[in-house]
Amino acid sequence: MLGDFAAPLLAGAALTLALTLGALVVGTAIGIAGACLRVWGGRPLSAIAGTYVATVRGVPDLLIVFLVYFGGTVTLSRLFGRFVEVDPFSAGIAALGLVFGAYATEIFRGAISGVPRGQLEAARSFGLRPWQVFVFVTLPQAWRLALPPYGNQLLILLKQTSLVSIVGLEELMRKAGLAAAFSNAPFTFYMAAAFLYLIMTVALTGFLRAAETRAARGLAMG
Repeated sequence: MLGDFAAPLLAGAALTLALTLGALVVGTAIGIAGACLRVWGGRPLSAIAGTYVATVRGVPDLLIVFLVYFGGTVTLSRLFGRFVEVDPFSAGIAALGLVFGAYATEIFRGAISGVPRGQLEAARSFGLRPWQVFVFVTLPQAWRLALPPYGNQLLILLKQTSLVSIVGLEELMRKAGLAAAFSNAPFTFYMAAAFLYLIMTVALTGFLRAAETRAARGLAMG
């Protein structure tokens, strides 16, 4: 029985990974921008970034998925004067990216603040421009500090993708649900989904540990 649905389940797992990657890119970009505003944006911009973080972290993730999916459809339909439906995949990337970005903002803010001021002053004394100091001095060291909590949030993001199934995206949980309903064997297919999530989580954990080890080795060599 399980073999008949192996291909759809694997396709759902692949879509889950694609959704995770898309949301990760969006959320990381938002997190870096938000952290910069929190650290160097001055009081007004820092307050805006702080409000975004507090709002997103204070609202259930599923509600954000609904707001982006249905709100995006309403907004685009009014903008173009005709019905425009936001596809679940794009809505999922946007919604999960917003959620990830709120947590990443605080992760990166703390990491940037943890870079020794003496190194930044030394870089400026060599005549480096502000963007060069950020790219070549601040960002590499902040990344090393941010990597452990960033990795933990990435693992959470992978599991959060199951929320997007509620708006019709046929990722792993949706595929498992459809297979369970068709075969009347929910335990079998939800266990299969759990096994696939476990494989992805273990693989991602190994990758993150390797990245942390490499970053620590680079620090020791320095």
